[in-house]
Amino acid sequence: MAIEGPLRELGIHDVFQLLDLSRKTGTLRVTSELRDDEGTVHFDNGRVVQASVRSKPSSLDRLLTKGGRVSEADLAAARARCGPGATDVQVTDALIEARIIAQREVERLLREQLEAAVFELMSWREGFFSFEERPASELPRDPRVAVSTESLLMESARRIDEWSRIADKVPNLQVIPVLAAVSDDHGPQLDLLPHEWEMLTMIDGVLDLHGIASAMGRSDFEIAKVAYGLVTTGVIELQVPRRRSSVAMTVPDPSEDTALADARAALGAGDVVKALGLARAAVGASGTPARLLTARILGQLERHDEAVEELRHAVRDDPLTPRVHLDLGFAAVRIGDFAGARASWEHFLRLAPTGAEAARARAAIDTVARLVTLMEAHADG
Repeated sequence: MAIEGPLRELGIHDVFQLLDLSRKTGTLRVTSELRDDEGTVHFDNGRVVQASVRSKPSSLDRLLTKGGRVSEADLAAARARCGPGATDVQVTDALIEARIIAQREVERLLREQLEAAVFELMSWREGFFSFEERPASELPRDPRVAVSTESLLMESARRIDEWSRIADKVPNLQVIPVLAAVSDDHGPQLDLLPHEWEMLTMIDGVLDLHGIASAMGRSDFEIAKVAYGLVTTGVIELQVPRRRSSVAMTVPDPSEDTALADARAALGAGDVVKALGLARAAVGASGTPARLLTARILGQLERHDEAVEELRHAVRDDPLTPRVHLDLGFAAVRIGDFAGARASWEHFLRLAPTGAEAARARAAIDTVARLVTLMEAHADG
């Protein structure tokens, strides 16, 4: 029996809970047009046994070699011993038999991979889900890992709370960490944990937090937490990059801010068409601020579908910046997407639960809810 529907009617947490309580075995697929992404989760008797997200593939090679636990030579030798067509399970078994990596370490890595994919999916508030029952024998899985869905739901709720707590110091993953200046009254010794020292070795003034997470083979969430601790204790500072990128940069382009400033000036002078062209030209250099301005101008031109699309791009590029979700909510209302608007405002409130804009978002949610109720009552009448 297939179970399917939009996430705006049955949230992803509710879907997981339903499959857990009914002890389902099969495959859950979740698609999101907003993110242009798809996730797959396999359940066996209500427990999650495998999960992946298309935009964040994690191969066996990367899983085993991250952090230097297994060398490329060790991996190649294990594949050679297993012969052509060896499965991932057989290769990891060969590595364990050769005592290159421990069984417990493999289990931990597999669980981390599974959890990372599930927690990514649990952050989605829009999209479409579909579950198809399948025999357990047909599920792609590694028998060494099976995780309680209830524990995943509890950990996901904890992470959401923690993200909202650290957002005041770590606004997004595109910020670049740099070592803070040492004052005269600052103690000469740093009492840091091993994972904090490890992150400090990656700071070069070029890589952003997402880039550091990828280079270290750790999740974005882990690195954001480490950065929060280091910022709080005054060890590092976070800088907003002039160019939104996780790859190495040389000298920042001095025209970046100028291009965006010219767009704002043109808009202030009433030349909306010129402002739109300049704002779009500034997107590659200035990222989210340019996209937000572009969407605002498109709204003034009553090209609301294009404004929504521009903001959806901004969400994909910068999912942890609250303003993007706030503006997307109001743009969605303009095209009649009330469910999408509400989902965007709710996401905004998770990232920025206090302040004047939070009150504005809550008022907007209440207004849309009343409007939808009136529309439904009119349709029934």
